[in-house]
Amino acid sequence: MKKRLTCMLSLIALSAFAQQPDTTKAKKPWTHSLAGGLNLTQISFNDNWAQGGENALAYAVNLLGKSVNDLPKTNWATSYKFAFGQTKLGGGSIRKADDKIDLETLFTYKFGTYVNPYVAATLKTQFAEGFDYSTNPKTAVSKFLDPGYLTQSAGLGYQPIPQIKTRLGAALREVITSEFVGYSDDPKTAKIEKSKIEGGLESVTEVNWQLQSNLLFTGKVEFFDPFKDLEKVVVRSDNTLAAKISKYVSVNFNVQVIKEPGEKVSQGKTQVKQTLAIGLSYTFL
Repeated sequence: MKKRLTCMLSLIALSAFAQQPDTTKAKKPWTHSLAGGLNLTQISFNDNWAQGGENALAYAVNLLGKSVNDLPKTNWATSYKFAFGQTKLGGGSIRKADDKIDLETLFTYKFGTYVNPYVAATLKTQFAEGFDYSTNPKTAVSKFLDPGYLTQSAGLGYQPIPQIKTRLGAALREVITSEFVGYSDDPKTAKIEKSKIEGGLESVTEVNWQLQSNLLFTGKVEFFDPFKDLEKVVVRSDNTLAAKISKYVSVNFNVQVIKEPGEKVSQGKTQVKQTLAIGLSYTFL
């Protein structure tokens, strides 16, 4: 398992941070994009404020990037999404509001016009420790690579139009933990499993649609259907509508949906997260 994880991270690092081409040779067709955003909210009251309210402070930082090597017969694309945010209300403690590490590398062989074979690997986890605040005291429920979701797949991709692409293939999905085994343990066995490995079918559909010059919709829906229990489909969806107000100001509306049928922590229930944010945005590359 550690070898698979190391191999996948090495593959991503190689794609994202490939050496610049030697100017004495033909230029390699690497293209890179990198954009970041910062959202801040701050509210405070003095002792004379009579209408009620609580001091509040919140921030969120995100970084989105992509590295692509496009050749006549192959395409190697690596995307990386990072997000982190915290909030503090009144005299309460600082709480995590957003935390995401989402890496994907996809290698496609250009076999035909619309349908092409591919191999892919993804890694999803978080930066910081997460807590359940419904208990007193609060209870830790997650941390970096605990859980970590690693998926390797191979199959066929289909792109009917430039804005939409989808792929379907056989996949191996691993859930790795160290302390919070509720994400990986099988309740049907007496042994406590710190990792879960399942083979199945994976379907991924991505949409990148420029609705207007300043309005962009990006969406991604992932399905994983394990062979051993076809009724327990894992669903992950991440959709964002971004409006560019000015060169450095943007508004983003994001909806995430997660359903993990075999997970103790969420009890297999559908999880939904909605975010509406206005803040600064900057394109680095």
